[in-house]
Amino acid sequence: MDVSELSIYGVGLLAQALFSARILIQWITSEKAGRVLSPASFWTTSIIASMLLMAYGALRNDIVIVGGQLVSYFIYLRNIKLKNVWEELAWPFRWGALMFPFAATGWLLWSDTYSFSYILEHSKISGALIAWGGAGQVVFTLRFVYQWWHSERVQESVIPIGFWVISLVGSLMIISYAVLRLDPVLFLGQMFGVVAYSRNFILGLREQRSARKTSPYHT
Repeated sequence: MDVSELSIYGVGLLAQALFSARILIQWITSEKAGRVLSPASFWTTSIIASMLLMAYGALRNDIVIVGGQLVSYFIYLRNIKLKNVWEELAWPFRWGALMFPFAATGWLLWSDTYSFSYILEHSKISGALIAWGGAGQVVFTLRFVYQWWHSERVQESVIPIGFWVISLVGSLMIISYAVLRLDPVLFLGQMFGVVAYSRNFILGLREQRSARKTSPYHT
């Protein structure tokens, strides 16, 4: 493995470390409160990690990774807005966060080396594996679409229990993809997530049961 490959893996590992850190912060915060919470730091860290993971995916010629980040990235931004912390962020961060996905997409579309057509033509990944990995990323992304829809309904950034169920299914699919793809970055990042998603699911169930017991309609 040469220096350039090590650098690429370094970008990916840093992204996964940040994704794991956001889950760890959210997990600790929720454990202290005894219920599932959605801290602002979860979303700001998500944006930075997503930027790095998109760059990693492009450098690895992996359209599955890049595509998997595009939708969730804008949902991260929306949650920051719902948390009323967007205006508190430094303007260089705000402008950089808004422009990055467009710049990354433009680079992929028009770069001679890392265009989407190049990735599809020169990828060492089989079509079936791309389809499986893509399906895993779609499921994994749908968790944030569901979270976004739920948050818009209540006009507050919250993480419903269904988010953790979808997270577990998508994560297990991506883990299997990572094993077949021989991608240690994806594998390590998802393994930690499975533990945190499972624990948040348990906390969510406990919170639902508690809410039912205190409900005036509970008999």
